[in-house]
Amino acid sequence: MATFLIERTVPGASQLTAAQLRDISCNSNKVVDGLGVAYTWKHSYVAGDKIYCVHETDDVETVLEHGRRGGFPVDMANPIVAVFGPETADS
Repeated sequence: MATFLIERTVPGASQLTAAQLRDISCNSNKVVDGLGVAYTWKHSYVAGDKIYCVHETDDVETVLEHGRRGGFPVDMANPIVAVFGPETADS
């Protein structure tokens, strides 16, 4: 499976309550369960009016279908080709 970084524009995202985030999570989980293919939502980050998600699946079309079924905007969905951090300097 590939890992995808997904950008979603959600006006007011930073003001979403814990209950609203829980509802979004429940909806996403239901969609994932109904896709009928290997799909894992790893985690998401809220920053300003954006939500950035990391999902694993076989292709970008499945990411887009998840967005369509769940009513989640998908501004961008790109495969992650490398991960690095401060420790990379030591290798």
